[in-house]
This record gives sequence, C-alpha cells and structure tokens, in this order.
Amino acid sequence: MEYDELKELLDRLHDKYDRPEFIADDPICVPHRYAGRNDREIAGFLAATIAWGNRKAIVRSGLRMMQCMDDAPADFVRNASDRELDLLASYAHRTFNGGDLRDFVLALRRFETEWGGVGAFFEAQYARLGDLPAVLAAFRCEFFRAEHAARCEKHLSSVERGAACKRLCMFLRWMVRHDDRGVDFGEWRGIPMSALRLPLDVHAAAVGRALGLLRRRRNDWRAVEEVTAALRAFDLRDPVRYDYALFGAGIDGYLN
Repeated sequence: MEYDELKELLDRLHDKYDRPEFIADDPICVPHRYAGRNDREIAGFLAATIAWGNRKAIVRSGLRMMQCMDDAPADFVRNASDRELDLLASYAHRTFNGGDLRDFVLALRRFETEWGGVGAFFEAQYARLGDLPAVLAAFRCEFFRAEHAARCEKHLSSVERGAACKRLCMFLRWMVRHDDRGVDFGEWRGIPMSALRLPLDVHAAAVGRALGLLRRRRNDWRAVEEVTAALRAFDLRDPVRYDYALFGAGIDGYLN
C-alpha cells in the first residue's frame, strides 16, 4: 500500500474510533467518571493495570474496583484506614486479587505523599531523563520501593526486561494525549505527545502487520519501537493517535 493510501486509511480509521462513543465500552470510561487530576490518575492507572482480556469484563471490574474505594480513588489512596484496606481482600479480576490491589494502593500512597501524585512523578522524571523507556523503568523501580508481596510485581511490566508494557503505554496515552475529541485527558503537559509509544496489544499488532507497519513477530518492546517509528512517518507530533485506528480496526475485524 502506498504512503498516501495508507495515511488516508489510518486517518479515516482514527476519525472512526477517536470519538466520545468509544469511551463507554473501553477501560478509559473508569477514569472518565472523575473530574480531578489525581482521581483520574489513580483510577486510570488501576483500570489500565487490569486491562487484559475481555473489554466488558475489564470495565465491570474497573467500576467494581472504584466501588471498593468508595468511588473516591484519590481520597481512598491518601486516607484509607487499615480496616478499609483489609476490605479490599474481596476484590479480584482474573489473577489480580485483593492483596495485589492493597499493595498497589499503598504504592500509590507513596507517590501521593512523596511526589504529589503519579503524574508529578512522570513529568519530573521525563524532565530529568528525556527518554520514555527510562521513565518507565524509573517508575517501576519507585513503585516497588513500597512494601509489597512479590507476586504483585507481575502486574507491572518491565521495559528493562523487554516487555511491551502495553498497559503502561495505554495509561500514558490517556494522560498525555490531548486533542479536541475528548477521549484522552491531556493532563500531563510536561510530556510531549511525540514521546509516547503505541500500546501494543494483539489487535493493534495484527493490524499493524497487515498494513506493513510492523514486521517483528514478537509483541515486545522492540516491536513497540518499530511500529511507533513507522507511525511517526504519518504524524511526527502525535503518532500514538493511530492507536485508535489499529486497535479499533482489530477488535471490529475492519480489515477482514
């Protein structure tokens, strides 16, 4: 497919999926319940953390998680008592259980008290390092400085081990990207959209390969860098806006 033809297709698919109607059936609907930056950061991070498997199940589990946190995620993270934290034990989404949720809440509490929030950490680290993979590695290291069970570490991917870090990349897309569509939040203006990497899941990867944007067979960090670099040829400032095109076309079987 020639460049102009492929760009026209990507732009058309982006217009089809980057719309408010996309929100209701996507995990991003969980942080969209809130107006405050800290609530959105915490709800978004936790919703992204459990974003694997069936989208409807993810949304249900994300909303149930917010109910467990009194539908006030930032306040809960900052102020939940030991008794309230213990009540999280009943939560489960696939292999992410109540103990994992408790450890994640306590890790997020450290970010709130020591950094002023997850977003403040990401923006400060990007200003210091200027390299998104290095920021992702720094975040994971800082996150697990809090006391935690070793089993919960599997729920936060490691870019240093070559993981695609799809859920972290998706969370950053939510918080960094800004346009006039109203889907992503654009809260973190200290990180440029050009620095984002594509959240590479099976759908986006399959469509990327079908369109010739991705040749690597494994869905790992090297594949993320490859497909993101290919998308920069179509929009250097905001390459990850095409996440909507690839993911949406994949889940709808648009190119079948």
